[in-house]
Amino acid sequence: MTNSQSWRPFIMVSLALIMGTIGTALASPLYPIYQELWHLLPSHITYIFVAYMFGCLATLLFLGRASNSFGFLKTLQAGMIFVIAGLALSAIAPDALFLSFARFLVGIASGLISTSAMLGLIYTIPTSYKQNAPQMSSIITVIGFGLGPLIGGVIAQFSAQPLITPYLPVIIGAILCLIGLFTVKHVPAEKQPFSIAPHLELPEKKYHGLFYIAGFTAFSAFASFSLFASLAPSFVKDIIPWHGPVVSGTSLASILLVSALSQYAAKKMPPRKSLRFGLSTLIVGYILLSLCVSFHWSALFFMSVFSAGIGHGLSLMGAFGMIHGMTQTENRAAVMSTYLFIGYLGTILPIIGVGYLSDHFGFSVGIIVFCISVGALCLSLLFCQRSMTTPLQH
Repeated sequence: MTNSQSWRPFIMVSLALIMGTIGTALASPLYPIYQELWHLLPSHITYIFVAYMFGCLATLLFLGRASNSFGFLKTLQAGMIFVIAGLALSAIAPDALFLSFARFLVGIASGLISTSAMLGLIYTIPTSYKQNAPQMSSIITVIGFGLGPLIGGVIAQFSAQPLITPYLPVIIGAILCLIGLFTVKHVPAEKQPFSIAPHLELPEKKYHGLFYIAGFTAFSAFASFSLFASLAPSFVKDIIPWHGPVVSGTSLASILLVSALSQYAAKKMPPRKSLRFGLSTLIVGYILLSLCVSFHWSALFFMSVFSAGIGHGLSLMGAFGMIHGMTQTENRAAVMSTYLFIGYLGTILPIIGVGYLSDHFGFSVGIIVFCISVGALCLSLLFCQRSMTTPLQH
């Protein structure tokens, strides 16, 4: 077992999770450049974005139990290899189809890393901090997601080759992390037989209602971030006076910085209370964003980013804490995969819808329909959650 006094394995797993998640959102500030260079429609951008999500979903569906079969460490190492390959191919992509394939590989990496690293952090954190593992896992994930668009945007803004250079430091960092993971020593728990058969496991029956609330809360939070990650770089130039990769990258990073800070500030908040606050703030963010695109008030854009960040952080921290409370070690990986599967559907279905509506009716209509639809879902989750009386385990 990991030495309870040693932080080194935990730090190595954390760095791997950060490098893996940096790669997921790195391309977002570059989408307007791809759009102009390859003459793409808004829906084409959403398809490139969604290719990543399909890779992620396929991994959660078919390889969700890989950590239970091969151990979190080997699964994490495999995820890092896919990150390196996906980013390298992204850097040399000659067209949208090739870039979509590269993003698909990054999606596979994200699916492998998200489940294995979350388990790895729980296993490697020193014993006296075990109870903080879920919150720390959530905060570390958000830090990685936030650094991705910030790094991509800043480097692209000042680079002569904005579609190549942003990928290079992250590829180098991922290679160093992969090498570091081979120095981590961990004795795996008893292994389960490996099966590629689709397997989405639910917690005990008494938790089914709360599980679906947690899952669709993640659906809403992921959809919110994905809207900003896929199309905000394109529509933001019509709303605020400044634009370019560094502006869109900073906007995305701001959502996740606010998300991480709100999680840190509320880390002692009970999961269900955190989820309630998160859903409420997401609804406020949708109202602000709708007003922003309707009246082109740039101040409201920044207020909507701030609200989306708080809502994203608190709702995901609450949902993850609820999942942790309704599972045990032996079923946590499979239930977490099911939870993430529902969550990642939020990055596909609403975003394809917004892309389609934006093609035919303009960005404003697509975004307002998104805000009304996902806002109504959040409101219904809020009411359902208040009526649930099932207590969670501690």
